[in-house]
Amino acid sequence: MDAMLLEYLPILMFLGIAVAVAAVCIGGSWIVARQKPDREKLSAYECGFEAFDDARTKFEVRFYLVAILFIIFDLEVAFLFPWAVSLGKIGLYGFWSMLGFLAVLTVGFIYEWRKGALEWE
Repeated sequence: MDAMLLEYLPILMFLGIAVAVAAVCIGGSWIVARQKPDREKLSAYECGFEAFDDARTKFEVRFYLVAILFIIFDLEVAFLFPWAVSLGKIGLYGFWSMLGFLAVLTVGFIYEWRKGALEWE
């Protein structure tokens, strides 16, 4: 049982160091920086428009569209990193599979571009 608990010691040490570094960074910025909050600094930032009182207030669909497009292309990058790391092992099949995946995403991107989904007025 003790040997199994000793295997968690590096993780515990890492967490301790991470907490200490975070505390030093936050404490250092609090000591060095001026702490003079004003009305603008204390206000909530709401995606470029003024904060509203009612949660049921309608706002433009473009905010949702931008968020969805970001998620789609962020996932593309998330798939590219493991593919690039294992490219030597997966060979030509993996290479052409990823090119097909990128082609489908490129066609979708061109479609969105032509429809004007990326235009912000």
